[in-house]
Amino acid sequence: MRVPPFSRFRRFTQISAIFVLGIVVGAVIYNAIFHVGYNVLWLQNQDLRVDIEQYQEDIKTLKKYNNTSTVIREIKIRSEESKSKEDTPLDPVTVKLIISKMGSDLEPMRGRSMFDIDTDSKLVRLLLDGKLYIVRDKEYSVKIRTMLVMEGVLQIWVEISPFKRN
Repeated sequence: MRVPPFSRFRRFTQISAIFVLGIVVGAVIYNAIFHVGYNVLWLQNQDLRVDIEQYQEDIKTLKKYNNTSTVIREIKIRSEESKSKEDTPLDPVTVKLIISKMGSDLEPMRGRSMFDIDTDSKLVRLLLDGKLYIVRDKEYSVKIRTMLVMEGVLQIWVEISPFKRN
């Protein structure tokens, strides 16, 4: 029995190796593109879920206090970027989760008289200013910048920054 020389199969093995390598590289690229698209979709989904929860709470409050014009019917929390240059910007999902936790902390403010905001704002600042929120196993501190009540809407601007232990 005669064994054919290996040099005849060298070209075939090189072509098949390049073909298999192309399959592997193509699969890696396709998987990376798929995960980037899925991540964007997941971030939008989380953002919309938080918005839906906030809107449902606003609808309940507006139905309850629709005849009263001097109470806080809606609470809007807005985040500002941190002024410090060393802080990295937070991802939108983390900001939304912190804002939703703050919204649940501020829930007792709904239905309160707008004319009592001077005492209520002091209470809110004492309770929330510098409070730590834990989101995704990281700690974030909140600093209240501005509070404004107008036409039954309490608007609060906060600065969210990662908490640094000394």
